[in-house]
Amino acid sequence: QVQLVESGGGLVQAGGSLRLACAASVSTDNIFVIGWYRQAPGKQRELVATIIRQTIYNYSDSVKGRFTISRDSVKNTVYLQMNSLKPEDTAVYYCNAKTYLYSPDFWGQGTQVTVSS
Repeated sequence: QVQLVESGGGLVQAGGSLRLACAASVSTDNIFVIGWYRQAPGKQRELVATIIRQTIYNYSDSVKGRFTISRDSVKNTVYLQMNSLKPEDTAVYYCNAKTYLYSPDFWGQGTQVTVSS
């Protein structure tokens, strides 16, 4: 079992920045993949950014160049730095982790990000 607790969401104007944090209950060194998904109203949940095996960084095309995922192995925390935010980034952002390739998905409770135009 992995517990994930997100923080850092909020309301920001277009062009602004936010940093999300996801604190894991286990060492991120032991997690196969950890990252962020988001779900906007009326839309499916979509991948935002992930870190695979601690070294492979993956981003969706919609956030590439604006968002940066990172991890702090001492704090067992993964961050999502979001810059140049757009109204279309408005969504609930969820932290996700898998402990190995075919393990169940573990999810956080989500944190709301709202970008006003």
